[in-house]
Amino acid sequence: MERRDVPSRIGWNPLKELARIESELNKLFSEFIPTKEDTQLVAWSPRVDVYEQDNNIIIEAEIPGAKKEDIEVKIKDNAVIIRGEVKKEEEKKEGNYYKKERFYGTFERIIPLPTEVKAEEAKAEFKDGILKLILPKANQEHEVKIEVK
Repeated sequence: MERRDVPSRIGWNPLKELARIESELNKLFSEFIPTKEDTQLVAWSPRVDVYEQDNNIIIEAEIPGAKKEDIEVKIKDNAVIIRGEVKKEEEKKEGNYYKKERFYGTFERIIPLPTEVKAEEAKAEFKDGILKLILPKANQEHEVKIEVK
């Protein structure tokens, strides 16, 4: 039996591959974006889940510490843009910090949509640090009868 060096397409998920590439690009860019060490403001990107349910595209974005009034959501060019800011409440002066891992500052995430959606019917809710977007899919089947002359 001859072995082929052709990658298997079984189990290949293009959305997972795009997410992996985006993650790698985000890591690369984060190394070159200057941050202000004194204010601890760092640009970051919320993690998301994108899935289909009934006739909707659902996007759930993890934005801990944010307030709904500090979040902006737009749909443009068949993509969802989520941006905003997580503001630091008040700085604790007592104690010495050994590690700071919580994110504060501005964030942005652009999520390409797998299909056309009805932007005017989109809904958004924010609860317990999770932004949930419900985007009804647009009807893809457009039949136009053309008169033959």
